[in-house]
Amino acid sequence: MKAVLFSGGAMVSLVIAGQSARAQTVAAPPRGSEAAISAQADAQGGLTTSADDGAGQSAEITVTGSRIVRDGYSAPTPVTVLGSADIAAQSPANISDFVNQLPAITPGSTSANSSGSLSSGIAGINSVNLRGLGAGRTLVLLDGQRSVASSVSGIVDVNTFPQELVERVEVVTGGASAQYGSDAVGGVINFILDKKFTGFKLSADEGLSTYGDGHNYNFAATAGLSFLDDRIHVLLNGEYYHQSGVNTIDRSWNDSGYFQINNPAYTATNGQPQRLVGSGFAPATYTSGGLVASGPLRGTYFLGNGTTGQLNYGTTNTVSSPWMIGGDGATTLAGHVGTNSLLPTEKRMAVFDRTSFDLTDDIQIYGQFSWNRYEGQSFYQQTPSTGVTIQRDNAYLTSLYPQVAAQMAANNLTSLSIGTSNAGFPVPGSDNTREVFRYVAGASGKFSLFDRDWKWDAYYQHGVTKAHEELTNTWNNARMALAQDAVFSNGQIVCRSTLTNPGNGCVPINRLGTSGPSQAALNYIYGAQQPYRDETIKQDVASASINGELFNLPGGPVAIAIGGEWRKEQINGYVDPQFNSGWLYGNYLVNKGQYNVREGFVEIDAPLFKGFNLNAAGRYTDYSTSGTVQTWKAGATYSPIPDIKFRGTYSHDIRAPNLQELFAAGTARTNTVILPANSTIGAGSYQFVESTIGNRNLKPEKANTWTAGFVTTPRFLPGFTASFDYYDIKITDAIGSITAQNTVDFCYTGSTAYCSNIAYSSGTLSTITIQPFNFASQREKGFDIAASYRTELAAISPNLPGAFSIHADVTHYISNVIDNGIFPVDYAGVNGGSLAGTYSEPSWVYRVSAFYEINAFTFNLVGRGFSSGVYGNDYIECTSNCPTSTTQYRTINDNSIKGIKYFDASVSVKVKAAGHDASITLVVNNIFNKAPVLIGNGPDGNNVPAAAQTNRSLYDVVGRVVRVSTKLKF
Repeated sequence: MKAVLFSGGAMVSLVIAGQSARAQTVAAPPRGSEAAISAQADAQGGLTTSADDGAGQSAEITVTGSRIVRDGYSAPTPVTVLGSADIAAQSPANISDFVNQLPAITPGSTSANSSGSLSSGIAGINSVNLRGLGAGRTLVLLDGQRSVASSVSGIVDVNTFPQELVERVEVVTGGASAQYGSDAVGGVINFILDKKFTGFKLSADEGLSTYGDGHNYNFAATAGLSFLDDRIHVLLNGEYYHQSGVNTIDRSWNDSGYFQINNPAYTATNGQPQRLVGSGFAPATYTSGGLVASGPLRGTYFLGNGTTGQLNYGTTNTVSSPWMIGGDGATTLAGHVGTNSLLPTEKRMAVFDRTSFDLTDDIQIYGQFSWNRYEGQSFYQQTPSTGVTIQRDNAYLTSLYPQVAAQMAANNLTSLSIGTSNAGFPVPGSDNTREVFRYVAGASGKFSLFDRDWKWDAYYQHGVTKAHEELTNTWNNARMALAQDAVFSNGQIVCRSTLTNPGNGCVPINRLGTSGPSQAALNYIYGAQQPYRDETIKQDVASASINGELFNLPGGPVAIAIGGEWRKEQINGYVDPQFNSGWLYGNYLVNKGQYNVREGFVEIDAPLFKGFNLNAAGRYTDYSTSGTVQTWKAGATYSPIPDIKFRGTYSHDIRAPNLQELFAAGTARTNTVILPANSTIGAGSYQFVESTIGNRNLKPEKANTWTAGFVTTPRFLPGFTASFDYYDIKITDAIGSITAQNTVDFCYTGSTAYCSNIAYSSGTLSTITIQPFNFASQREKGFDIAASYRTELAAISPNLPGAFSIHADVTHYISNVIDNGIFPVDYAGVNGGSLAGTYSEPSWVYRVSAFYEINAFTFNLVGRGFSSGVYGNDYIECTSNCPTSTTQYRTINDNSIKGIKYFDASVSVKVKAAGHDASITLVVNNIFNKAPVLIGNGPDGNNVPAAAQTNRSLYDVVGRVVRVSTKLKF
């Protein structure tokens, strides 16, 4: 198979090279087809269009920017449409990976980058994140309907939708709470299915990286059946997907030790930068077999054959930084670096059914069912442990390393404190299973009122997510403490605790050296069952709406849409009490709570005169948890001449707190922070338990958004369309929390309100509590540019065969400022580093897709990428004569991160197979196998060396991937 794939990769490269003088894309589809509607909507920046159905009758459609259905309506809200041609050309293994390429979308949580999300349970979820505002502020719909979340944080896993049935994806890049309700602050992403498919089709695809790993394959079967003269339509779909995991970051670019550290030589007055970014840095507090951290034996490290070494620390500072520059960096990194999963092992199974029945020519009823099962395994890191106590009479120390025991006796030491990355221990991770059930019963129809046509729609949706979140290779802290305190008794190595309690079952464990512990010891510290949590999330939605025309104005009839919705969200679960506390990761508690929402909305479109439309929408919402709130939106379009249309909107939107933010009982994970000298226990890097809890007093976020732009379709250049849209989003009462390191920094620099979240016990750091509040504000500004051109080449020259089209999207993020009440931070142009996260986004992001279709062949070439950026807009870059570094204005030696450009290509050919239509597509992503830009992550967090030395949410960490897709239609 590998040989086939790589031969195919060479072939497509040659094809592209041979076609480099010609742009490539599909010909415009026949007028009236669904593809034509998608293409036209895309070309017009997402404006709703009408099309001839092929029989001379007008077809009415709605694009997600509005709830109003009418011929020729042009909503003022910008909408981008990804049509079936784009989806087929990329043949994505995960449709969310494809959608995340859009410039208006900042990559969110994916199955590849969420492997560290053990305690939260979101490992393996694929989400979308519009405008870098967070996945929770992006409303994800399936055919205009809500879908149950896959996690307590409210994130909808896009891969629970039937991938093979997705006909197009519509992206509303503007506030839409008045039309669709809570969460539509950044916009709406609507996945629209091909519900009218008739026939039978099979598809299979397979992918492999250029390194021979990450093998994945997908099979899908779809049937569309009609009965009783097309009055009954049954749509069935089944899919299976498998991906072989890559359990470590097995790439050469991850071998340079590129991190961000606190400068060991920094003082407030010596003019050096506080932060350093570069290669040659390594941890200074542990080795794979154990490193003595302090005292007269400091620097002694344990090897696996009973010998020891003396660590060359290079340049270090035990007070302000757990890192060192130079020295034996390879020794401290060994066994820890790159132990995070590059790709998870995944299996997805899905079944979908939709059955509709035309009761009359004017009334249709339907039922819909879907079931999705996800099984995913990923690995977090070879967890380092610091502050491990080894007594002088430890049996493994005295028998394997008697020279160290003698040195301890000579120096009057009764114990050693060591740091180890636990060589020989299996890597901790997660093994999650999720099942998502979705049931929909609905009806739609039309009627006449006062000689005008009206339409109505009603549905009830019941969704259930059953999640089993289970950790792997996570030890019990109390058992580990007992097991590592090993002594000799009657010539046998035993736990000290068994001398006084012989029946406690303790099995001694060796934490010294690189040989690793016995399997019996591992079985003891891990126990018979690993920490797990079972959670059930339920969502019920009842919705009804009608729309039609009221009366005529000089520009045309006034249209209205009106409706109501009721929704209930709830979470419950089960955790065995033994897993509530005392474990390295997890420490699960039961999340339990519910709320309901009652809403009513109205939208009106009024064409005041020819070429000028006003659109207004309002929604009244009543939350059982926080009371009532109103959202509204007003917009207009104006076309003075056929060549140009101006559009603009102003909206007031909300995002209500999700189940996790309200009801999280607490999740705990082990981490590290750097405490300053004025902390309770002094300066240094300390391990602690991070606990995240909910807040039932949260109120909905509020957002005011305005957009302004235009669409031009010049008559002198047929087939060309361009659009420009500026946006300004201001969020108040934003729900947010700060990181553990920020909690420490703020507490000990004067913001004492955060100090209550820090707890100490027995003279050391114990826990740091993270809790959301309505304390922040956020303001983002930017603009989108889109341009399309399509033509039959024969229109240019009779000798040119085929059809050509090209589409480009560009987004410029001007600013994205979050004010947490301490100081504002601008995340626009932040490509990575210590500020990288949900809200970071490059300044410029672009995607250009070109198609060339000739006879049975379709060629596609995609260029995509983003601009250079920084670690932090508030950072001060300097190498000497630096000002004093502060929490807000950090000094750093290098504040630049390069951007990148990627190229993808595909070639597809239509063939006949036993008289049936078939196609074969060869896709190559990241043709030139570009390695990601190295980014210095750090300085806090014990997982930094284990993770990718880049921002894996932005940069491709897998490399060139070749996919082969085949489709057969009966």
